[in-house]
Parts: sequence; structure tokens; C-alpha cells
Amino acid sequence: MRDYFENLEESLLAPYASKSVFSYGRTYDEKPSSTRTCFQRDRDRIVHSKSFRRLKDKTQVFIANVSDHYRSRLTHTIEVAQISRHLARLLRLNEDLSECIALAHDLGHSPFGHSGEDELNALLKNSGGFEHNLHSLRLVEEIEQKYPMFPGLNLSYEVKEGLKKHETPWDSPNQQHAYVTLEAQVANIADEIAYNNHDIDDGLSSGILDSNDLIKHVELFKEASEVISKEYSNLQHHERAHLINSHIISEQVMNVFHTSCNRLEKLNLKHADDLQSISDPIIAFDKRLAKKNNELRSYLYKNFYQSPSIVSLNNYGKDTINKIFSFLLSKPEFVPTSFLNLHYQKGYSRELMIGYFIAGMTDNYASRFCQIHGLNQ
Repeated sequence: MRDYFENLEESLLAPYASKSVFSYGRTYDEKPSSTRTCFQRDRDRIVHSKSFRRLKDKTQVFIANVSDHYRSRLTHTIEVAQISRHLARLLRLNEDLSECIALAHDLGHSPFGHSGEDELNALLKNSGGFEHNLHSLRLVEEIEQKYPMFPGLNLSYEVKEGLKKHETPWDSPNQQHAYVTLEAQVANIADEIAYNNHDIDDGLSSGILDSNDLIKHVELFKEASEVISKEYSNLQHHERAHLINSHIISEQVMNVFHTSCNRLEKLNLKHADDLQSISDPIIAFDKRLAKKNNELRSYLYKNFYQSPSIVSLNNYGKDTINKIFSFLLSKPEFVPTSFLNLHYQKGYSRELMIGYFIAGMTDNYASRFCQIHGLNQ
């Protein structure tokens, strides 16, 4: 059965796509699966990990217990994976590899979103800081413990390099990347597409953002609104917002497809290894759409992420993490044995051990931890 999928890749994928049969393998040798390619096996390991399940109660923008309707870190991840698969299919790249990177890209995110990450980074500044992309890699290489034969999930080399390579306007792990794949670039830009557009949707649903103001100040939203107005009449507010959002995503996906196809045609790549000498991203928006995305991102930062209600939630998250960190520094006996082992067996500092334990918490668990131990008094 694995042979069937590998032969399918050979017949359908572009010559510069990452083919599972040519994977550089895993850190620890394993017998190949008889039913799945190496990347399909990786996807299953990611989806069945504890880190993946915890994403359902981790903040995207709104804290998990604010509403059932806003994005969580898990639903964001699923949206990124969906866009990644679609783009990879359009470009004849390896869908399984792009999906793996997308599914794993936020595994290392702390509770309470980017504000929680900022707080952990500050608390761990004397121990190297905290960056969630690198922590995603740390989780799949070491902290996840499911197999007796090796630590972590023992994912394929290409998936782990994709996590190192994961960079967006919000994330910059600042690492050297030993191996570049187009599939990793697909996951990067899919993250940006998903992030911007679902934050418009959640911002409108929450009432923090206003459609008329978006039309005035965001060209992408204005253009999409005009298209939807011509196609439909008598729409309810939520229907109109959804259709505008859907239109923007479709336009962005098609722009990436056409721009990337043009670049690939000019480069005339013959093999995935030919990518290693190219430093600039190939999978990208054209300059016109990149400029409009920058405008949208600036608008969201000013009017959504810095709005009083979101700032209040962020401050709550920072305060919660700070209290837990201080408590555990004085009472490490409340740290689980698996994390104590990072300290006693692998030489992690006490601060890092506690920071990594907190990073794995969900919003709800962190809040309950404070209640149980009387840290809110």
C-alpha cells in the first residue's frame, strides 16, 4: 500500500516537489510503515499527540472560555492545514508534507496566545528565552513521550526542517535552515492567509471591528465587499461578512498560485535539491497583494489586537503565567515527573523546566491551576 502512494507521488508531483521515497529519514531508524508514506505516518503521529489535542483550549486571539464561536489555536491550525493542502495540490507539491508542517506549526504555542509567549520569553530571558516555533520542534523531538524506542515523535527530517523554517510576519525563530522545501513555504503563507482572514471574521463577530470602517481603510476588504454587493442582495450581516471573507481567501490563494507558478517557470527547477541555493521565497504573493496584506495587518494590529478588550485579556494571560511561574519556582514539587526529568536527567535549568511545563498548559488549565493553589488572591 505504501508503494501505491509513493508511485502516485512520482506520477503526479512536480519534479521539484518533496517525494516521500527520497526523504532524508528520521533521527532514529524505524521500519517503514506498510500502509503509509513517511509523511502520512508523521501526520498521524502529530494528530494523535497530546500537544495537538491541547490546542483546542489555547488562545488564538480570544481566551478559550470567552466564547465557543471564536477561533482557538486548534481551529486556526486546521484552517492553515486546509489552505496548505489546497495550495500544495494546485502547485503539484506534496500535500502530506505541507499538511504535516501546518498541523505541527503551533504545537509549541503557550497558553494565552502571543501575549503568553511574550511573558514566557521575558521570564526565561536568562535561560535563552522562549519562541513557540522552536518549542514546537522541541516537543516533537524530545518532550512528547509515547514510544519506548525513542524520545519525541521521531518525525521525518523534512517536517522538522519545515518547523525550523516556519516564519511569518508574527514569528521569526531566527534559525539557520539546513534544508528548504516548497512545501514549508506553502505552510508559511497558508498561515498568513488564515491568520489575517479569520481575525477579520472574529473581529466582526465580536463587534470590535466594524464593516464600514474596514471598507474605508482596508483595500482588500473594500474590493471584496464590492464584488459581493454585485453578486448578492438582501444579505444578513453574518452572511455578508462570511462571503467577503471567503472571497478574500480565494483571491489570496489564486494570487499565490499564479505568482508562484510564474517564479517556478522562470527558475526551471529539475529537483527539490535545486532549491537549496535559492534564498528568497518562491511561494509568495505578488507585490501588489503583499502591499495590501501589509495594510490589513497594520489595521488589525491597531484596531483589533490593541483594542481595550483584547489588551485586557492579554494582561490577564500574562498575569496568570507570571503567578504560576513564581509559584512553581518556590514549589517545584507541583511540576509533573516528566518535566522534572528534563531538569534532573537532561540538565535543563529549573526555569526552563517550569517554563516548558507552563507552555504546555491550556488557557483553562492555567486558570484552574491558579484557582486550586489560591494564586488569584
